[in-house]
Amino acid sequence: MKIRPAIRLSPLTRKRVQNFLRIRRARGALVLLTALFAVSLISELLCNSRPLYLRVAGRHYFPFVQNLTQQSLLGPGADATRVNYHAFAASAAFAADPRNRVLWAPVPYSPGDVVDAADLRAYRTVKVSVIPETHAGRLNLLPDQTVALPVSCEPFFPGAARIAGQRLDAHWRLPEELKAALAERFAGRAAPAQSFTLTRRSPAGADARVSLPETPARPAPPASVRLMFRQTEPPDLPVQLSFRRAADGQVYPVTGRAWGKIPAAHQPDILKLAAEGFSGTAPAAAIAWKERHAAVACALSEIAWPYPPVRGHWMGIDAAGRDVLARVLYGMRIAMVFGLLLVVWAMAFGLVIGAVQGYFGGWVDITGQRITEVWSALPFLYVMILIGSVLGRSFLLLLICYSLFNWIGISYYMRAEFLRLRQHTFVEAARCQGLSAARIIFSHILPNALTPLITLFPFSFIGAIGSLAALDFLGFGLPPLTPSWGELLQQAQMFRWAWWLILFPSLALFAVMLLSVLIGEGLRDAFDPRQQTKME
Repeated sequence: MKIRPAIRLSPLTRKRVQNFLRIRRARGALVLLTALFAVSLISELLCNSRPLYLRVAGRHYFPFVQNLTQQSLLGPGADATRVNYHAFAASAAFAADPRNRVLWAPVPYSPGDVVDAADLRAYRTVKVSVIPETHAGRLNLLPDQTVALPVSCEPFFPGAARIAGQRLDAHWRLPEELKAALAERFAGRAAPAQSFTLTRRSPAGADARVSLPETPARPAPPASVRLMFRQTEPPDLPVQLSFRRAADGQVYPVTGRAWGKIPAAHQPDILKLAAEGFSGTAPAAAIAWKERHAAVACALSEIAWPYPPVRGHWMGIDAAGRDVLARVLYGMRIAMVFGLLLVVWAMAFGLVIGAVQGYFGGWVDITGQRITEVWSALPFLYVMILIGSVLGRSFLLLLICYSLFNWIGISYYMRAEFLRLRQHTFVEAARCQGLSAARIIFSHILPNALTPLITLFPFSFIGAIGSLAALDFLGFGLPPLTPSWGELLQQAQMFRWAWWLILFPSLALFAVMLLSVLIGEGLRDAFDPRQQTKME
């Protein structure tokens, strides 16, 4: 007995399929997009706060598909409340029986679960700021080069018990240009702002930068001239460090590159202060730093949301304390299911409307076009806001409302195809045979008019997913607790420093859209009529 295939493909269709499969990027994109969709469909097996398998008292349970209570697991004496499986698996009653078993999903968090901050205490950090001091001071110089009224000049006069009353040339070699500039000022003549480099007499080789301010002409000579002292070498920039504490209490740096800039002689002092910071205090001290001093301040950073990626939360935690990986994965399923349902509905409705207009023409076509134009002029976003405020927000309501507007473009394409094909000979032959209009439309014309539908499907799918993300970003899409890429991007707008909130949802959205575009381009090339003909 010979079994006939349920679906017969025409030679032209088979050739188009072969052309599509020859395009490697389109074929690969189709495989990858199908794999992503399949992975999203089994999200409960990958990200779930309920165990995949649980064995208690010799009984077997599958909590990820069962709604169990404490009474179901512990017997009639327990409360009929929901089970906290993490606490139950860690309880003494569960550990008392060595035959009890539990199997968790790879990511033991559901998209709506709030992470316990106590579980991340090991990731608390102490932020340490090391600010090397910058030497700068000022003094007044008398005509006999005696120093008066020194302020913060101690680093420039090492070894001097008292700076005031000392002669400047006893500690520094004064260039002739500086002496001439001082003579101009002590004579009361106008002088511009000037800077000079001085060399210290002892220890030799140390320099300082001296600045003289601009001075106007004076009728009487000044009693003193002000000099500004600064160190000539550029000051060390402040260093920001982060430290964590291991389980054995050892403190180690997280910012390895910045830690490498700290001289080895100063590292023990900073580690000691960082260890004190984990006690909850905010220690601060001045430590020796390259023959000078540096101010060190410590601050303990407690766990707060959003939190960057750590072990167990590979894509970080969002602003509400929920695992981003779980929300991205579940959001992929919602987005792709929404896109598929919306496109199928829009194409089916647009097909019927366009087919009726194109086949019958005349007043049917004109009336349908005017109604379509009026309907397309309605402001979609305002309609969504109005319906959402009156009826609330839900997946089904959003799908229905969006479907009411998404069929318009498809109907234009199908109307044009039916207007073109209804003049062909095979349609006239079908009419002569007395076939009904519905049979001619769906059995004879439609198979020849499917090219726009098939080639536009991936691009309409992209538009549906992008529109859902945009509505969620604006706050008019799915309910707040529903996992959504747009909702994560909205959080990234509020917490712009949380790079993981924009990186991972954007990558997921980009990957799905890119793969869909590649599939659409492959279908367009495969259905190109120029590939089905050749010149002779």
